[in-house]
Amino acid sequence: MSNFHVLTVQGIKSLTPTSVAITFTIPKELKQTFAFDAGQYITIKKEIKGKEVRRAYSICSSPKRDYITVGVKRTHKGGFSDYANTKLKIGDQLEVMPPEGRFTFKPTSAPKNVAAFAAGSGITPIMSIIKEVLTSNPHNKLVLVYGNKSNTETMFYKDLVKLQLEYATRFFVYFTNSKVQEEGSLFGRIDTSSVNYALKNKHKNIRFDAYYLCGPEEMIQVVSDTLQENGVAKDIIHFELFTTTETIAKATPAATGGKTQVTIILDEEEFTLTMGKNDVVLDSVLKENIDAPYSCQGGVCSSCVARITEGKAEMVKNQILTDGEIEEGLILTCQARPLTPTLKIDYDDV
Repeated sequence: MSNFHVLTVQGIKSLTPTSVAITFTIPKELKQTFAFDAGQYITIKKEIKGKEVRRAYSICSSPKRDYITVGVKRTHKGGFSDYANTKLKIGDQLEVMPPEGRFTFKPTSAPKNVAAFAAGSGITPIMSIIKEVLTSNPHNKLVLVYGNKSNTETMFYKDLVKLQLEYATRFFVYFTNSKVQEEGSLFGRIDTSSVNYALKNKHKNIRFDAYYLCGPEEMIQVVSDTLQENGVAKDIIHFELFTTTETIAKATPAATGGKTQVTIILDEEEFTLTMGKNDVVLDSVLKENIDAPYSCQGGVCSSCVARITEGKAEMVKNQILTDGEIEEGLILTCQARPLTPTLKIDYDDV
C-alpha cells in the first residue's frame, strides 16, 4: 500500500534562512503516477541515523509542470527538515509516495474568485493553488493574506511579488508581519481585522466562490469564525492544519482497557492482530510489520485513512474527515483507538 518510488533531486533553492524548495525530476514512466491536483502533498521516506523517517510536504509547483516542488521549513526538532536544509544535494535520490490529499482546487470552465489565508509554511499548498487559479482561467481572481514574522522569513516572498506584478488585475497579496513593521505590509498576526480589511474593505465587491485556509490551528479557527460571522457558508471554507509534520501528536490515553481483535484488509490481503484498547491502531499495525500507509502520524494529513467495516473506534484528533465521512465509517488510523472487542479495518475501501 505504501507505494514509494525513487525520485532524483533536480534542484534545491533557498527560500529563507530556514527553508528550501526541493524540486524532483519526474521520469516519463511516472508522469501519470505523480499527476496531482493543486493543494496535494507527497510523502518522503528517508533513513536518518539508522531510523526510517516519513514526512509529508505540500507541493508548491503548478500541476501543469513536468516536475514536483515542495517547500521544507527547518524545525528545531531536526529530522528530515534539518537534513533537507543542510545535507541534501542535487542529484540525491529519495523515496517518494505519489501525491494525495483533499485540500485541493480543481479548475472549472466558469470563472472562480478565491480567497486564501496562510501563515508560515502553510503557504506551500496555497502556492500551487494560486498558480492553478491564475493559469486555468483568464477571468479567475485570487486574494491572499499571508502572515509571517518578517519579509525575510516569508517563504516564496519574491515569487509572490512576481506573480502579483504578472497578474496585477487578478491577484492581490496582503503580507502581514508579526515582528517587524515593513513598508507595504500589514503589522500583526492574521486576525479578524485583517480578514475584514482584505475582504470587506479592499475587495468588498468580489463574491468569493471558495476560501482556503492553511496554517496553525488558532489562525484557522479565527479566520473560519470570522468568515462564518460574515455569512460565508461553512462548506466553501476549506482548511488544512499546518503544524509541522515533524511533530507527532500523542493522544491522551483512553479511559478504557482490555484487548481488541483487529482484522486489517490491505492490498487485498487480510491480517489479524491483538491490540490494547488504549493503543493506537496504526501504531499496533506497524508493530506487526504490516506496511500500512502513513505520513505525519499526527492527524493532519490523510495518508492513513481507512474504513471501519466491523466494530467501532474513536479518534482522539481529527482535522481532515468530515462528519459525513465519519458516518460512512472512514477513520484516521493514526488517531484511532478501538472501542469494541473486535474491529475490522479496510485500507483498500477508501
